[in-house]
Amino acid sequence: MEESELVLRLKDRDKNAMAYLYDKYSAALLGVASRIIKDDDISEEVLQDVFMKIWNKIDQYDASRGRFFTWMMNLTRNAAIDKLRSKEISRSSKTDSMDDYVYRVDSRNSTEMHTDGIGVRALLNDLVEEQKFILEKVYFEGFTHTEIAEEYDIPLGTVKSRLRSALKHMRKKLA
Repeated sequence: MEESELVLRLKDRDKNAMAYLYDKYSAALLGVASRIIKDDDISEEVLQDVFMKIWNKIDQYDASRGRFFTWMMNLTRNAAIDKLRSKEISRSSKTDSMDDYVYRVDSRNSTEMHTDGIGVRALLNDLVEEQKFILEKVYFEGFTHTEIAEEYDIPLGTVKSRLRSALKHMRKKLA
């Protein structure tokens, strides 16, 4: 089916054209989403959302501004980036403990890299508990300084000072 015919049929709300579109382009669009979002389930959710957007916003497609496939790829890319930045994703990443995060990093890399092997665990254990807490929240759980201050009722300046002190202490130990 030609691209122009496919677009016309989609604008006419032809469900067979939508099925054809899915069969022909879903793998390519899933690839776009998967390169941005590493989680397969979330990438598939984004793909479903994109096909709903295509169905609902097909009238917004303008052939004079580019090819239909490019328009669909841009929709997919933007949806994936939006999902990655969403509170849902950031909250789920904050629930992971430092050990879970390190395990995921280790399992994604082909080399065996343990925190004990590079001395990170010893450096963290050498910190004052308050500094260690802030460092773990920022670097391993993805919290922002403001989120830590609000969620744990710590003044923002204190959060920043503790983090700065922790990093200074670790640099000193490494030197």
